[in-house]
Amino acid sequence: MDGTLVDTEPYWMRAEHELVESFGGVWTHSDAMLLVGSGLLGSAAILQNRGVNLSAEAIVDVLTTRVQEQLASAGIPWRPGAHELLSDLHGAGVPMALVTMSEQRMARQIAGIVGFDAFTTIVSGDMVQQSKPHPEAYLTAAAVLGVDAAHCVAIEDSIPGVASAVASGAVVIGVPHMVPLEHSEHYTLWETLAGSSVTSVTALYRSRRSTLLSGTTYIEDATPA
Repeated sequence: MDGTLVDTEPYWMRAEHELVESFGGVWTHSDAMLLVGSGLLGSAAILQNRGVNLSAEAIVDVLTTRVQEQLASAGIPWRPGAHELLSDLHGAGVPMALVTMSEQRMARQIAGIVGFDAFTTIVSGDMVQQSKPHPEAYLTAAAVLGVDAAHCVAIEDSIPGVASAVASGAVVIGVPHMVPLEHSEHYTLWETLAGSSVTSVTALYRSRRSTLLSGTTYIEDATPA
């Protein structure tokens, strides 16, 4: 969700800065980048090390509330092509799950503003025992959808997110945003979701599955066409 569908990372960074500053600490852009794609409880531990004298659960609550306030006032900043791809997949009847390490209340806020019932299920950070890069969230989503994760396509923007999706066995598309993603045979890099469609996602899935079954190496970095 964050950084893949919607560009909420600046909202999170602002909330983190405000929280650390309220305890007399200093929070830099480099500090904020350490948290991109990570589970909220793990991020809370880093904030505690920067002087935030609150429990991890309280930190998560404060940050989530502040980001939700910004979403309510400034709106949903969609990433290029994300809403269009959701619409195309929904129109084609493709079941979708929203897999995020944000809290369920925030995920439901964003899902409710999509404009249509895009997601069959939501798997959020407060619903799993293991945060990304552990594959639990993606495996849980696949189970709810009633399919093997190997027959799913996961779209991610962060290093922990990509690692989680790859570990689940899904076909993975990495769309870098705040943090660069390395080239790898384990996933495909797209520069953007702009121009993507059910056709391009399906073509990639078929190509990756065919390659995996044949046991050959696959490295492709491209913009969807």
